[in-house]
Amino acid sequence: MIRTPLRPLARILDAREKGENPDAIERENIRIRHEQMRDAARQRAEGRLLILGVFFLCAFLVVGGRMGMMATSEPREPRAEAPGSVIHAARADIVDRHGNLLATNFETHALYAQPPQMVDPAHAAMKLAQIFPDLEEKELLADFTGTRKFLWIKRRISPEQLQAVHEIGDPGLLFGARDMRLYPNGSLGAHVLGGASYGKEGVNAAEVIGVAGVEKYFDDYLRDPANDELRLSLDLTVQAAAERVLYGGMKLMNAKGATSVLMDVHTGEVISVVSLPTFDPNRRPRPQASGDASDSPLFNRSVQGVYELGSVFKIFTAAQAMDLGLVNPDTIIDTKGPLRWGKFRIRDFRNYGNEMSVSKVIVKSSNIGTARMAQEIGVERQRALMKKLGMLEATGFEIVEAAGGRPLLPKNWSELSAMTISYGHGLSTSPMHLAAGYAALANGGFRVEPTILKQNGPRLGDRVFSEEASRQSLKMLRRVVTEGTASFGEVQGYAVGGKTGTADKPRPQGGYYDDKVLATFASVFPAHDPKYVLIVTLDEPVDTTGDEPRRTAGWTAVPVAAEMIRRVAPLLGLRPGVEPGAVTDIKLTSN
Repeated sequence: MIRTPLRPLARILDAREKGENPDAIERENIRIRHEQMRDAARQRAEGRLLILGVFFLCAFLVVGGRMGMMATSEPREPRAEAPGSVIHAARADIVDRHGNLLATNFETHALYAQPPQMVDPAHAAMKLAQIFPDLEEKELLADFTGTRKFLWIKRRISPEQLQAVHEIGDPGLLFGARDMRLYPNGSLGAHVLGGASYGKEGVNAAEVIGVAGVEKYFDDYLRDPANDELRLSLDLTVQAAAERVLYGGMKLMNAKGATSVLMDVHTGEVISVVSLPTFDPNRRPRPQASGDASDSPLFNRSVQGVYELGSVFKIFTAAQAMDLGLVNPDTIIDTKGPLRWGKFRIRDFRNYGNEMSVSKVIVKSSNIGTARMAQEIGVERQRALMKKLGMLEATGFEIVEAAGGRPLLPKNWSELSAMTISYGHGLSTSPMHLAAGYAALANGGFRVEPTILKQNGPRLGDRVFSEEASRQSLKMLRRVVTEGTASFGEVQGYAVGGKTGTADKPRPQGGYYDDKVLATFASVFPAHDPKYVLIVTLDEPVDTTGDEPRRTAGWTAVPVAAEMIRRVAPLLGLRPGVEPGAVTDIKLTSN
């Protein structure tokens, strides 16, 4: 702002020439300046009053609006908010393919103490020790009478315990709301669900995070408030039946562990997957710190158990040989033994004669006959097939443990390796890999990826086998049950086909045990129109019902699988039917 001089020189000189008083000019300028200052001060005051009036009006509107909202809402006791960042405790439910609840949230409370606010610490410590037997009265009293201003007593308490603590009546004992993860079916499907725990914790909220299984794999999805549920491919009733049968079979066969996988051959959906021993995800045990990992109930044998599965691999060799035009089901194979390769000898379980057809090689489970076909196939073509089947990498099954189930491959995939791999030794895979491989054979020759998510229709991948090789392989698998090593696998009305596999268990220090095996039965049903693949594997089984211990899959895994099919097939909506006969068996007669 440019201020006008009180005695401007030009005007003063002009006034003196005219004989006027120059002081009058100064007085007039002072008057004008004071009026301008007064006007400016008035404008500032009026502006401030306007702003203050608007502020009070807004405050009145906010207070009035809030009072109106409180007047129309339900009365509620005010709660102090915990400091820090907001904790999102909400988590989507997990349901099976039919919408049955597998995992949900349950509202509970945590118990904590603020010792400075306690009235009678000794009485409170005594009562808390009575309510919670795992707490020590002396330790509680030391905490209550020490320098601590805050301590957790229990992260989760039941409604009964909440009421009992209320009755103590000490103002220093306080409760914080909690959401806990609840698995209403207990141990059912435990290895798939995995479990959950608390992440960030505040006084009035706690973050629920997945720690294993689908809970961890889909953690971001489940924590997203936009998602209400995660629908799995599991069938709760089928899962319950499978677990019950497998547990009974494991005990009857004196096995240390067991696993089963039931898969839809067209979609790759896993309808049931069981691993024993199991656990309750509501009380998930701590990971095992030492010893064999497979001894822990947390170990998921279906995907983490990487084993040499034995003769169940033979059908892949036969199917590939037929695909390549090297053999047909009736081609005669030299089975004279032992088969020599350098210093190594390949022998059969018993002497099957000097020659057999390809079908008989599978039915009788001849190692020598299968190795002969592998020699014709060659190393590169065999490895290419294993890669197409997904046997050389971890499965994409959507639980975090599946990524750790990487197959064990031979360091040098030689001709000898190809021969042993052809009958299930030298390449270690999981039962989930095997289920996907058999699904490819059963669905007409297309690869499928195992999935735990419900699908809306078939999900077929690249072609692995020709349709003709698939059809002939299914006939061979059916004959294994009707004529061969899996005779105990027959289930009336369901035309089961399958292949047994008994593999010696490797020693940690090298070599194999003489009296410990892994027994596997890989089955498809119905064999003439396959819908499902079922893999059953028993760890160190031994049947003691006879005069001598029997460990082979035909005596151990096959009966368990047959009972499981008998139980679950009706639950899957499969009606018993008559297996169609061959056209050549039909005779026309005149009227």
